This record gives sequence, structure tokens and C-alpha cells, in this order.
Amino acid sequence: MISTEMSSYLEPILDRAIPASTTFEVVSPIDGHIVASVPDCGEEQARQALEASGQAFKTWKQTTAYQRAAIMKRWHALIAHNEPQLARLMTLEMGKPITESVGEVRYGGSMVEWYAEEAKRIGGESIPSQFPHKRLHTLKQPSGIVYAITPWNFPIAMVARKVAPALAAGCTVILKPAEQSPLSALALAQLWREAGGPPDAFQVLTALDPRPPSQVLLADMRVRVLTFTGSTSVGISLYEQCARTMKKISLELGGHAPFLIFDDADLDLVVPEVIACKFRNGGQTCVCTNRIYVQETIAEQFVKQMADAVSALRVGNPLDAATQVGPMIDAQGFKKVQNHVQDALTKGATLITGGSPLQGLFHQPTVLTNITSDMLLMQEETFGPVAPIITFSTEEEAIEMANSSDYGLAAYVWTRDLNRAQRTAEELEFGIIGLNDGVPSTAQAPFGGVKLSGIGREGGRWGLEEFLDIKYISVGLKK
Repeated sequence: MISTEMSSYLEPILDRAIPASTTFEVVSPIDGHIVASVPDCGEEQARQALEASGQAFKTWKQTTAYQRAAIMKRWHALIAHNEPQLARLMTLEMGKPITESVGEVRYGGSMVEWYAEEAKRIGGESIPSQFPHKRLHTLKQPSGIVYAITPWNFPIAMVARKVAPALAAGCTVILKPAEQSPLSALALAQLWREAGGPPDAFQVLTALDPRPPSQVLLADMRVRVLTFTGSTSVGISLYEQCARTMKKISLELGGHAPFLIFDDADLDLVVPEVIACKFRNGGQTCVCTNRIYVQETIAEQFVKQMADAVSALRVGNPLDAATQVGPMIDAQGFKKVQNHVQDALTKGATLITGGSPLQGLFHQPTVLTNITSDMLLMQEETFGPVAPIITFSTEEEAIEMANSSDYGLAAYVWTRDLNRAQRTAEELEFGIIGLNDGVPSTAQAPFGGVKLSGIGREGGRWGLEEFLDIKYISVGLKK
């Protein structure tokens, strides 16, 4: 079943999907309509994909970096050419405002482009030897088959950030996209094939329940790398399973990002940055600020300007270019936002603006003050359009509160004091720091966290290293 909205675009994509005896429906959070039905893959499909990936790896790893780069450049060009269709498909399946979807297609494309270029810079090195008759050097070689698991909130960017470096390194990839947003992944795989990429080098397993295919792939020694973005609880479970076959792992897990705003900040510049950081994708990103700390001397003015800006945000149909906040992904996500707001109000928070559910899966953008540490939204990600504001008096207090979380993915600081900026960036226990920058992610920089926010890095040359093994070679010269 395919909705008429995207039928002509989706039909050839779904025709190339890995078949299964059953299917499941992709339901749009915009209005509940069925966008398409996709195969519900299980253990048998995972075994077939694994065999095909193993065969493909034998030849793909032998291609030169220049051959891989040429295919990936064509892939990037096709992504750019299909930008309108990809953006609309993404919005239909997961509800992101269309302007953000366009931006994500470009961001995902930039990953493919960057790794197409970086593939040609994979190299070893010579090592000085203490012996005159020995020559020492290293090679970097593809690790093997990669199993990638991606989330629903960035259904193109997260796929590109994992798959592009793996393919550039010479690995083959089996991808399990989120059940809420598999169509974007299938579309990317179709464009890979159109670019001349070997079909079995990048395969997509669509599954309503990720456990059956994951059990097959995680238990097999031929799968040498797991790269996962998702919840910390699932990440810990996958970490444990990978230990049995000593896989390399890259885990990008939960976040609980603080945003520290000091009293020398220009609020006319700060507020738009906080809005962009907090309400992008309706607050449904792992690097959205979840805790806004404001120095008490400017708190009153900040709250006023923040409330004015948030109340002006346009909530509505994400296919409308004027919309700034779309729906929550599903009923579970919507209910969590409601629970966090009600829990905070029950425990003494003050509602400044918003706070109410709207029709369907839409929720008002919300600002709360008088926040205490026992509230749910201070203990876990809300993953929704809710901005709690907390005051602090000193730099030391702000850093202590920011670091009090077990999560350490992203943190943000706004100050015009260079000394304070450097001190704070060094003291914050997070993998990503945005100094006067609410949206720091870019293809060429590392992305990842510390503590319960994961291990490993994506993006930049660091993301490529996750898929490469280092081989040391010692050559004894004989006369």
C-alpha cells in the first residue's frame, strides 16, 4: 500500500526492498494516514543480507579509494538532485517541518560528499626502526561488515553519517532504520544503486521489531562493527551483545544538554540561538538543549524575551513552509511530553507560555520556570518542545549543575568573556561544546559524547577511523 502523495516516487524504491512474507505500515504523525507498507524483515532476511554482504565485501574492499570516491560523488549528486522528493518523504514519514527536512537532506549529502573526498586520504605511515635491517610501517584496511542502526529523528542525516564513512573505508553495510522512518533509508539505498554502487554493499533491512534481525547479525563473527544511535538502555544492551564477538562499536546515545547563559550575553543574539537549539525538530533531537541555565541578574529579561519568541512559533502542518514546529513522532513521544509538563507543574514549576496539547500529536511550545532537580524533565530527555529555565549565580555553580547529569553529549555556552568561555569549555563534561553557537554539528567535525552518552565518534576523520583496522608490518631485509 502506498499513499497517492508519493506513489510514483516510492514504487521503484519499494520494488527493490528486501522482500519478506509480512509487512508493516509507515504511519504519518501529521494526520495518521498510511504513507506506505514495507517488508517486515526477520531472521531469515538478516541471514540472506549477511551472506550477500560477505560476498560483496570480498570485491568492495579491493576497489581503490578513487573508485569508491567516484561512486560516492555520483551518489551525492543524486541526493542533491532528489532533494525535493527526499525532503517531502522525510516530512511525511516523521513530521519534521519541510524547511528543516530540506536542510537535513543537504546536511546528509554533505556527509557523503566529505567522505567521498576523505576516502582518498586513508593512508598508513612509516615507523623509524632501531634496527638497520628492518622497515616498519602500517596499513589501514576496512574492518569488514558493518551493522548500522539509525533513529527516526534524522532519517537521512544519521544514515549518511554512518553509511558514508563505512563505504568510503571499503566496508559493506547492513542498515536497520527506525521502524517509524524506513522510507528515507530505502530511498538513499536506491540512489546508491543508481550511482553505480554495488547493491549488496549497502542493504536496508526494514523491520517492525529490530530484535530478530539484530540477534542474527550481532551473533555472527563476520559482522565486525556495530554503529548505533538511540537510547542509552538499548545501547548498553547492544554493547553487552557485541562483547561476545569482540566487535568494534560506536554508540551515540542519549543526551541532556545544558545551555549556560552568562550575564554579559547579548540577549537579542542569544534567544534566537536558544530557540534554534531547543525547538529544532520540535525538540526531538539528542543535542537539543534540555536545561537552560541563566545567570540570575539577567533571568527576568531573558524569560520575557524567550516567552515572546516561543509564543510566536508557528505550530502546524509540517508540509507548509511557514511551519516551525510539527507533531511529535508518535503517541508514546507525545505522552512523554505531557507527563514531563504535568510533573513539573505538580512539583511547583511556573508555566510562562504554552503547556497544552493540541490536536493529534501536536503540542504547544512551552516555557517553564521555578524548576527543581526532582522534576522528570531534569532527570531525562523530554524529546519535545519544552524549555525549562533555571537560574544560577556564579560560574562555578553553573558548571556544577551542568555536569550533574550522567549524560555528556552536547553543551552550550553563551558569553562574550574569552577567559570564561575557555574555562567553561574545558570544565564541561561533554563531547560537543557550542560556544556562542546553538547548532555546531557539521560533516568535518567529530560528533559524540562521554559518560552515558556513548563511545566513539562520528563525523570528520574520526568517523572514518571507526571502520578501519590498523595492520602493522615489519619487514626484515635479508642480504
